[in-house]
Amino acid sequence: MRFFSSLSLSSCASCSCSSRRGLTSSSSSFTSSSTFSRRRQNRRRRRRRTNEKNAKTTTTLISNDAKENDNDDNDNNNNNRRKEPDAIVSVKLDQDGQRDYPIYIGSELVKERGDLLRKHIKGETVLIVTNETVAPLYLEKVKESLLLSSSSKSLRIESVVLPDGEEHKNLDVLDLIFEKALDARLDRKTTFIALGGGVIGDMTGFAASAYQRGVNFIQIPTTVMAMVDSSVGGKTGVNHKKGKNMIGAFYQPQCVFVDIDSLDSLPEREYNSGIAEVIKYGLIRDAKFFDWIEQNADKLQKKAIDRKSLVYAIQRSCENKAEVVELDEKESGLNVRATLNLGHTFGHAIETGVGYGEYLHGEAVSIGTAMAADLSFRLGWIDENLQTRTVDLLKRFDLPIEVPRGSMTKEKFMDLMAVDKKASQGKMNFILLKGDLGGCVFTGDFDQTKLRETLESFVDGRISR
Repeated sequence: MRFFSSLSLSSCASCSCSSRRGLTSSSSSFTSSSTFSRRRQNRRRRRRRTNEKNAKTTTTLISNDAKENDNDDNDNNNNNRRKEPDAIVSVKLDQDGQRDYPIYIGSELVKERGDLLRKHIKGETVLIVTNETVAPLYLEKVKESLLLSSSSKSLRIESVVLPDGEEHKNLDVLDLIFEKALDARLDRKTTFIALGGGVIGDMTGFAASAYQRGVNFIQIPTTVMAMVDSSVGGKTGVNHKKGKNMIGAFYQPQCVFVDIDSLDSLPEREYNSGIAEVIKYGLIRDAKFFDWIEQNADKLQKKAIDRKSLVYAIQRSCENKAEVVELDEKESGLNVRATLNLGHTFGHAIETGVGYGEYLHGEAVSIGTAMAADLSFRLGWIDENLQTRTVDLLKRFDLPIEVPRGSMTKEKFMDLMAVDKKASQGKMNFILLKGDLGGCVFTGDFDQTKLRETLESFVDGRISR
């Protein structure tokens, strides 16, 4: 204001027109004041508009900063609230820890912890192998979880969907994995992810061991059987018409991702099939665990699962499996790992003899476990009470304990068991119970007439129990 007033007075004083000094001077003074007044108003308006504009910009910037801060706060809050696994079991394979890997166990892991998966993916390409049953339920969820994890923006995800069932665990179907990997031009830094049950895990692991002489792989088991047994320990392979798992390799995963929410969609029969392997751990090495299963069997029923009890059952099973694998990774002459095959010599013969797919693997193992307990009792290695407890616990989960009459013969059993992988130098070997609960032996040195008695009893439906 003062600047414009002095400018106006200065203009009047400098006027040199004398003939019209009074009016002109007065008029000039009036005109200049009006002009400068308008200029002042215009400048005020411009300044006001500029200030308003600056204020809006500042508000926007502050708003954006606030949003970024809010996002940071949300990220921090999400990290603070991030779903942690209920349990983590470590599989220790080397003294230097180079090949050790974790088993993550909990709920909502696929949904919320893609970052845990991403941590174990070395490169930028992934091949998810799954089947027709699991794919509609979980394939997109796994993809989304991986892509939403902060470091997965450049991750390329391929997938292949295989037919479902033990009858498809063969070389022809295995080749579909290789076809997909080659068509997609996947390199040696690719990670294969097994999303499914034991069949998918075994086939994916074997494919990973062979593709370009070995790529990383991860297990995301979706059945109890796979969670507590087949996903842990590195056994991979496919079946042959002349025997189960005859073609395969030992090949360890980078991690095992056990999300118990995937069991919600698992049929009860398949759920119970996996419980047969849970019971096995109690019989061969963990008496307290067997006692716990007996006491908590109602809480482990599919129709009324207590999730905390289920997590513990899976955790303790994985701990038992990990302890054995650490001692004897590849079934060396120690025969420690072989003890995990309780019921499997009989069970594999049943699966092959009756036909793949007729029995679930755990159902065949259940029958085989009942047969092993029967033979152990006939040999006088366990008392009748332990045999009865074994059979009764299997029955509580609606697991079969005998083969249908006429489906197997004693001769067929003997022929198929003779080519079992545990056979050595023409002698059949079995894992049998011996002594107190939690004790077992791997042996073929026993009275073979007792074996024939057991086979005759089960073939004819005259089970000793």
